[in-house]
Amino acid sequence: MIIAFDRSELKHEKWKDYAIRPVFGGCITMLTGIIATHYGRGIAVLFLSFSAIFPASATLIEKHQKHKKERVGMHGTIRGRSAASLDAKGASLGGIGLLAFAVVVWNLIPHHAPWLILTSASVIWMTVSMLLWWIRKSM
Repeated sequence: MIIAFDRSELKHEKWKDYAIRPVFGGCITMLTGIIATHYGRGIAVLFLSFSAIFPASATLIEKHQKHKKERVGMHGTIRGRSAASLDAKGASLGGIGLLAFAVVVWNLIPHHAPWLILTSASVIWMTVSMLLWWIRKSM
């Protein structure tokens, strides 16, 4: 599967599809807070590693790819699942990049200015994520 940006797909999107992502993400964040209140921070931290936006994004990607294939008379379930799987792989690589971001922040926070920490950690996050993507693409 080749990753590309296709502007023509934007005309098939509905405003509610864009609105559902932050609403769903907010609900997951609230659920994490409820879990922390009832079961403690140790359990809730497991849910914090779960990206708030990814579940909504993956389901929308799967739905849109399936409908796209069905519009031309094909069965789109496999294509939808494949596209959602590719999104999950990218989210995993980005998550590893975020881990590198956290390590940089943790090590620099006692000694440097906030703007330097944020800039350095962001560059590391982007570099690690892109390097992992490139390695994955080369395989």
